[in-house]
Amino acid sequence: MKRQKIVLKHCPHFYKILDFEIYEDDVISSKLISLYKDYIFSIDVTDEMALKKAEKIDLIISKYIDDYLFRKELQRGCVNIKIDSSEDITTGLIEGIFNLYDNYENGYTRNIYFARWI
Repeated sequence: MKRQKIVLKHCPHFYKILDFEIYEDDVISSKLISLYKDYIFSIDVTDEMALKKAEKIDLIISKYIDDYLFRKELQRGCVNIKIDSSEDITTGLIEGIFNLYDNYENGYTRNIYFARWI
């Protein structure tokens, strides 16, 4: 029980993510949320690096829910994630999602959109 409390303390968007209403045919969102739950509750709470990764995946899935453009980008990218056969599937997917998020943030901050007033 104490372990779950520590994890939830580091994942402030947990309940928002679980309460997200998924469309019936949206398999990717369903799998991402399932992956999120499995990952954050399987980490070692004594490892600071694992807690930082849990915080980051919490932030990423929260952004996935809130930002439509990021959602579409992540869905397109998740289909193309490649995982080595020697690597754990969950860890490989999480690392792939981290890379997609970092690439999105780098590209998004470079493309500044100006509103045009008439």
